[in-house]
Amino acid sequence: MQPKAIIFDVDGTIANSERWGHLPACNEAFKILALPIHWDWPEFKRLLRIPGNANRLRHVLSNEYEFSQADIDAYIEAFVKIKKELYITKYLGQVQLRTGIEQFIGDIIKANIRLAIVSTSYESQINELLESKLDKYKTYFNPVLGKESGTNTGDDGVLYDTCLKKLALAPEECLVIEDSKEGFEAAQKAGIPTAIFYNDYTAGNSFEGAVVVASSVEEIDAEGLIAGKFKSNLIPK
Repeated sequence: MQPKAIIFDVDGTIANSERWGHLPACNEAFKILALPIHWDWPEFKRLLRIPGNANRLRHVLSNEYEFSQADIDAYIEAFVKIKKELYITKYLGQVQLRTGIEQFIGDIIKANIRLAIVSTSYESQINELLESKLDKYKTYFNPVLGKESGTNTGDDGVLYDTCLKKLALAPEECLVIEDSKEGFEAAQKAGIPTAIFYNDYTAGNSFEGAVVVASSVEEIDAEGLIAGKFKSNLIPK
């Protein structure tokens, strides 16, 4: 059955934004805040198991430094504002879409399938990325759900449930496109069939039960995926 809506993750799925956007924005924010932290790519990849850069910073400050809780809270509050501004105004320009994603999205629209986004990123960052990299398609994404709307990882998967309600669709009428184990597990929790396009930092994760597992959309029968020619991986809720 052809899905009625396809729900995309953003960072690492639509765009290679973790390494080329979020990481340098984090490091510059640390420098502005005079924090003695600089993440290289291998370290940042290890931290990606923790959802959200604010949570990653909180983890590091709590476990590797002797800051008070009040100081940590103050650093996090300042970091979020500075890093978000840097990402949007300075580093978004060097972020590239993942191979084949733009054509894939265009083909979805031609098939009259609705588009939505569920992400751990802030909605302002998501919307700026869509405007910058997918301007002709940005209005087709509805809803766009990010950090302000809840969580989408682990056992919670709240945002996927929220997205289904906003779409007024059942899980089996949708398809999720993800890149990570955490996002996949959240989509599974919501009972939505999921296709995985992994990348260099999610390769090797267990994606058992996904309808498709590939390193990019170009490796699969995209037309068949859009047409719904896959076995459902639904988990009874």
